Amino acid sequence: MAFGITPKYTQDLSLENLSPEQSLVIAAETVNKFNWQISLISTNGLIAYTNKGIFSWNAEIKIVISDGIIKITSTSTGTEMMDLGKNKNNVTKFISTFKKTKSVLLPDDISSKFNELKTTFVSEGDDPFIQPPQSTKNKIASFFSIFIPIQGYFVTPIILNINILIFILMAIMGVNIILPDTESLLKWGANFRPSTLDGQWWRLITNCYLHIGIFHLLMNMYALLYIGLLLEPYLGKSRLIAAYILTGLTASTTSLLWHPLIISAGASGAIFGLYGVFLAMLTTNLIEKTARKALLTSIAVFVGYNLLYGLKGGIDNAAHLGGLIGGLIIGYAFIPSLKEPEEEELKYRAILYLSVLVIAFTVISYKNIPNDFGKYDKLIQEFAPTEARAMEVYKLAPNTPKEKMLYEIKNRGIYYWNENIKMLKEIEKLKLPSQLIEKNQKMLLYCQLRIKSLELSYKAIEENSPMYQTQIKDYNKQIENIVNDLTNKK
Repeated sequence: MAFGITPKYTQDLSLENLSPEQSLVIAAETVNKFNWQISLISTNGLIAYTNKGIFSWNAEIKIVISDGIIKITSTSTGTEMMDLGKNKNNVTKFISTFKKTKSVLLPDDISSKFNELKTTFVSEGDDPFIQPPQSTKNKIASFFSIFIPIQGYFVTPIILNINILIFILMAIMGVNIILPDTESLLKWGANFRPSTLDGQWWRLITNCYLHIGIFHLLMNMYALLYIGLLLEPYLGKSRLIAAYILTGLTASTTSLLWHPLIISAGASGAIFGLYGVFLAMLTTNLIEKTARKALLTSIAVFVGYNLLYGLKGGIDNAAHLGGLIGGLIIGYAFIPSLKEPEEEELKYRAILYLSVLVIAFTVISYKNIPNDFGKYDKLIQEFAPTEARAMEVYKLAPNTPKEKMLYEIKNRGIYYWNENIKMLKEIEKLKLPSQLIEKNQKMLLYCQLRIKSLELSYKAIEENSPMYQTQIKDYNKQIENIVNDLTNKK
């Protein structure tokens, strides 16, 4: 299966007067001079990995000997999209050193070394170099095959397709494909504490399948494809499904715990979880040692870079950390069953126990996270209709009988302003951002001034006296200033 995003560089070298056996020996000697570690070797070529340290850039070196040429390919083992010429440099220096090695090795030495190499050859059935050449049609098909479930790569394309399908549906329904607005994201199931804790628990799951624009989708799907191709052959279907869903839950729950007012969406939390699972596996001997070092480098760099990048604003790093930690725990929990693949019960028991653990973590967090902003939102929605009922006093006709006017001021105007004050006093008990606390204080003063103005109007009507008009005008002026301030009018 081909996927042409990972950086690589290929160059051919003529065998000239060398036999394939002689070329293989010289290639192996060249690789050893660079301290590249040979992972696989056969009569048709070899695969090696550079070994520059866990936090350095590394590559897979593939040497294929066929039809009178040596094809040398250097492919990045990291998740970068650009190698800045590093792969080309690997190939160039290999060819230069190959030519120098060829000139100093004697025929007898080559024959002896070939006999030594033969003992390490893989069998013909396991030789990855014995593959028919791809036609143009097959090359095109190989790209589209990343979306088609097959044996050993079944769950990853399904998750990939679900994420893409949801994005397409959002676009069809008019959601901006570059930068969706918050209303659209919430409508489609983004994670947002006030909404999620208001009985909409399903947002903890749905947010893992929608994205904030096409760039966000492409980056996440590339990362998912990369880790899925590496991980699914080891985990199988059921473990990979469990890992994606459960780490998605730990990511969403961690985001919910950490962020009171951030709208969170995207598969990156669950993807970080899959990387966490693979990191756990790479600390064991489940994966061949040479490949393990190269993979550990690429995974560690990907995780480290993205966590550091996530420190900038607008990125939900809490979800990344929650997914990663959840993935590490799940990865280690899977190891016993991975070491004994014939024990199916071990696998399903691990999935069951992990499901119970993650669901318990989610439920306990969900029940105990304070939803003060959600409570604020519900309370503040009561303000406007109550205010409207209080303001009906000002609609009374000038010739309204005195008794009715006094009754309405007392039992409608003053009563409903007091109801809003009770509501605002309840808001004072909540833990809210400073700007909302300040706004609430202004609204409280606004209600109190309304009551004072109405109380003086009541006295003026009851006593049939104009002596309160100056004070009433002063209160009304203060009220106007507060209204202008709350509505940002200058």
